[in-house]
Amino acid sequence: MHVSLRGLAKPVLHGYFRSSCSWRVRIAFALKGIEYDQVPVNLIRDGGQQLTEQYKELNPMQQVPAVEIDGVTLSQSLAVIQYIDETRPGPRLLPVDPIKRAQVRLISDLIASGIQPLQNLYVLQKIGAEKVQWAQHFIDRGFQALEPILRQTAGKYCVGDEISMADICLVPQVYNAERFKVDVSQYPLIKRLHQTLLEIDAFKMSHPSCQPDTPVDLRA
Repeated sequence: MHVSLRGLAKPVLHGYFRSSCSWRVRIAFALKGIEYDQVPVNLIRDGGQQLTEQYKELNPMQQVPAVEIDGVTLSQSLAVIQYIDETRPGPRLLPVDPIKRAQVRLISDLIASGIQPLQNLYVLQKIGAEKVQWAQHFIDRGFQALEPILRQTAGKYCVGDEISMADICLVPQVYNAERFKVDVSQYPLIKRLHQTLLEIDAFKMSHPSCQPDTPVDLRA
């Protein structure tokens, strides 16, 4: 089902430049050619703007992103991406083939549920002084599982030769791995896919280094 875009307001993405989940949504919008507005939510300033009562009305989990689209507010990046895919024209983000579609969801869930939440800001604040070692451990653990899965599914991209939601999840996670000094060279297929995807405009324009709320010292 595709929604008629005539007369609809542009989607609004409430996010943070370096948030993996916000970045996933930015990539999906870019791949689909969807214009949208951004409202920055600084996860650090003032103790975390996501913790305000005003933002809690948008996303009761007090996380980013929250996306206002088609008269509703959606959170959880994979739900947003799948809604965009189901309602907007443009390249498919989930394959038609049911096996490939399941593989895309498997990889996406492995990253979005099995790796990223264990090294997000809220968790690392609770861990304290050992946060870097904690993040490295769980990223390595996840990548050790992901690399052999990708050997079974990958072509040019994570699943075959078409960009999918799996690729949308992979790139921000490798960015986080590099932030936490994980040796990505241990995972040659992950590294190769990441390098290939970063050459694509949708991944470049959505990168944390060039967002409206990117600090000056982190801009490309």
